[in-house]
Amino acid sequence: MTLRKRIIACLDVTDGRVVKGTRFVDLVDAGDPVELAARYADEGADEITILDIGATRDARPALLDLIGRAATALDVPLSVGGGVRSIADAAAFLDAGADKVAVNSAALRDPTLVELLADRLGSQSVVVAIDAARSAPRVWRVRAVAATEETGREAVAWAREAVERGAGELLVTSIDRDGTRSGYDLELTAAIAASVRVPVVASGGAGSVDHVAEVLEAGAAAALLASTLHFDILRIGSLKRALADRGLSVRLPRPAPSAQQVAAWLG
Repeated sequence: MTLRKRIIACLDVTDGRVVKGTRFVDLVDAGDPVELAARYADEGADEITILDIGATRDARPALLDLIGRAATALDVPLSVGGGVRSIADAAAFLDAGADKVAVNSAALRDPTLVELLADRLGSQSVVVAIDAARSAPRVWRVRAVAATEETGREAVAWAREAVERGAGELLVTSIDRDGTRSGYDLELTAAIAASVRVPVVASGGAGSVDHVAEVLEAGAAAALLASTLHFDILRIGSLKRALADRGLSVRLPRPAPSAQQVAAWLG
């Protein structure tokens, strides 16, 4: 059975608002996170990802109240990340209503955290986020703390290690392409997808239907979109229909009910 490809709407949040920039800088306000999450779910997003991008930098936990409100408003899976440093942090996310927890900087500092999370919470709930920048042909270096700190790790090798330690999914962001709308880093995505046995979510660079189709065809199990959705460059329903027309297996949004159906429901 062929698994359907997923479209994931990503909300980068700081100070309770959705923001988006280019290559992790020059952030601009993009709206209310709960309202946007609910809108994208209604439009057909397969999953919502909320990343509190200031939590690690500010050495504080992510916004649990926000996560709880978003989870209540959604009928699709919710993945959250930002400031996860311990099992207690991750468990708090799940208790607030999240389905998956993404860990990044803390796992780079202590990779055994991935093992602990997988053992206590289950691999299906553990996402390792990898922010990587190209340093040479087919070589990408991993950065931590919102892409501000060099780690000395190579992205494909770290991806393999993270999965061996129990990660159930990888969220791979190209720092070079983030917010540019110039297309995903297909080489990075393909190299990691070919090296691991878990789903790879591609992030960074979506600007058109072609870009999304290309990265899914390159091996990504899911494509993550942010600014193209926030600024109405792409809409999820039309994107999915275009992907289906190209032969990609996606879950198509339900059509809006007709006036006759609504009248029948209301009696």
